[in-house]
Amino acid sequence: MLGDGAQRHTSLGGLRPRQRRGGRGGSRRVRGQRMRAAPLRAPPPGRRGGGPAFSGPRSHARSAHARAATAAADPMATERLPSRPACLLVASAAAEGVSAPSFLHCFTLASSAFNLQVVTPGGKAIDFVDVDESNARWVQDFRLKAYASPAKLESIDGARYHALLIPSCPGALADLASSGSLARILQHFRSESKPICAVGHGVAALCSATNEDGSWVFQGYSVTGPSVYELVRAPGFARLPLIVEDFVKDAGASFSASEPDAMHVVLDRHLITGQNTSSTVPAVHSLLFLCGSR
Repeated sequence: MLGDGAQRHTSLGGLRPRQRRGGRGGSRRVRGQRMRAAPLRAPPPGRRGGGPAFSGPRSHARSAHARAATAAADPMATERLPSRPACLLVASAAAEGVSAPSFLHCFTLASSAFNLQVVTPGGKAIDFVDVDESNARWVQDFRLKAYASPAKLESIDGARYHALLIPSCPGALADLASSGSLARILQHFRSESKPICAVGHGVAALCSATNEDGSWVFQGYSVTGPSVYELVRAPGFARLPLIVEDFVKDAGASFSASEPDAMHVVLDRHLITGQNTSSTVPAVHSLLFLCGSR
């Protein structure tokens, strides 16, 4: 009997310190236990289990939902998220302008995946051509946005960007094709194998990237661009300073083209080129796919 009692006494020994406190001390311990058991009450600072134990995951979820709602309301707000890769959208500032439909597709598609930075030589405003009833409203709204003011191409550090996009720009033959600043950026992208996408007349901008010995940095690549059959239909063909097809072949690269105005896109390593304005959408989709696969 004594052995059993002693055993019972020993088994209850862990509870005896609480019993000795008694009175008010015991009641405080009981209240403390009730506070810890209540999941919606925040324990006092310093006590085990204190702090935002229940609010952390929920706050992150609320933040994610808030970002999604912001993206639906304003696509350009998502463009500025720091977690998105940066893309440089290079356009011409020459009088011959930039194709409105090509720029529209480049801008809207790329802004869904990148933080976009629009740049032109000298930071000059963009003159859009081929504006019609299908894109006039978009062009008008775009001009009113703060991000419609281009940055200076000459001040761009290519190392800060993950991708480069050039829409179809008839004016590229007049300024981008001979831009030393763009040549420096393209040389960096070529050496780092970063994704490059040029469409239509924008392919002429790639001709600026030559090495010190005069060789083209894209020598050995497969490229497409406006065919001679497409160019000859435009007024002023005889005065063009550059024929992309001739330049590419003379520079030791391969040139291919489909029928005039047909969609034709060539992907060679990290370089994507589109034959004409009609090829803008598949070319940009190829850029998004290429960046997403890395």
